[in-house]
Amino acid sequence: MEFWLDLNEEQQDLREWVHGFAESVIRPAAAEWDEREETPWPVLQEAAKIGLYGFEFLVNTWSDTSGLSLPVANEELFWGDGGIGMAISGTSLAVAAIYGSGTPEQLVEWVPQCFGDASDPKVAAFCSTEPEAGSDVASMRSRAVYHEATDEWVISGQKAYATNGGIANVHVVTASVEPSLGSRGQAAFVIPPGTAGLVGTKKLKKLGLKASHTADVFLDDVRVPGSCLLGGKEALDKRLARAREGQRASKQAAMRTFELSRPAVGAQAIGIARAAYEYALEYAKTRVQFGRPIIENQAIAFALADMRTEIDAARLLVWRAAWMGRAERPFAAGEGSMSKLKAGEVAVAVTEKAVQILGGAGYLRDHPVERMFRDAKIYTIFEGTSEIQRLVIARAISGVQIR
Repeated sequence: MEFWLDLNEEQQDLREWVHGFAESVIRPAAAEWDEREETPWPVLQEAAKIGLYGFEFLVNTWSDTSGLSLPVANEELFWGDGGIGMAISGTSLAVAAIYGSGTPEQLVEWVPQCFGDASDPKVAAFCSTEPEAGSDVASMRSRAVYHEATDEWVISGQKAYATNGGIANVHVVTASVEPSLGSRGQAAFVIPPGTAGLVGTKKLKKLGLKASHTADVFLDDVRVPGSCLLGGKEALDKRLARAREGQRASKQAAMRTFELSRPAVGAQAIGIARAAYEYALEYAKTRVQFGRPIIENQAIAFALADMRTEIDAARLLVWRAAWMGRAERPFAAGEGSMSKLKAGEVAVAVTEKAVQILGGAGYLRDHPVERMFRDAKIYTIFEGTSEIQRLVIARAISGVQIR
């Protein structure tokens, strides 16, 4: 069997296309939207106009049988800027939830509404984390109660740190339908546009990714039709019955979504890291100290060598996990978590080193590495902290329920 790591012509074209948009549209706008801390709707509209933001783009990238198109595109997008990149890609987490748990009919109905169109782009939100249930998904307090007479679900609770929360056209919400079963008694629901009872808080002030909207979401007796239960009532009833009998069940909705998205999220982190590395490399070639460019100092040159090595290693883990996920190979050693863990920690380390190489200049907003350093930190926290990723890997390789 042949083995190679070259991207094919279509993947190379995709990378160049997204890179061109990142270079010409995203980068010139990055500092402004970071400072404004607002959703960059004009940039989203430009992305939608060229087909970079929308259902069709995700279909085309997800249809790549190698699994590499989405990570490749994400790396280039976030090379442009982390905050604007997240504003563009944040909708994909809700789409991943619909894809991972929904029926084909639900996918066709709801995913286009997540994006809107080029004349009026929309965003979507995936709401899972709660004040008392972040990494501890089993402690989720949001409740969904089914009313058979009206074929409605009534959902109540609070969600925290939701990307696009409150401003989304479509919200995908996880809730417990049978609390006694813990995480196995949870399900995911689509909250249609304009549904009464869903309210988002004021945008939260964050360390980084400031152009991406993050807010808490309150659900006060939110009523949705039975058809909004992702996967349908029959499938849910069967899953709950197996759980009550103590049978091994498939992973609950939130975890399926995170497993689908981890390599793509890792690629985002790599894009930020690569941007910081490239900037520091060029700076080191032109910054003169003691009569010579600082790149000629072994300490600087070795730091840059380590940065490049770590970025390439992280990318290979992301590509492997993306390929395995697309080929439906089991993550027997937690390979999806490996990719996200490595990429997130590399992003933090590389951007910190980039600031150090620039010295005092790196601490100023005059240079983008300051923003990249702030943007990178979230990748060791959201969609599973580094500690949770290590837990997943440790359980996978040991077969022991490590706590």
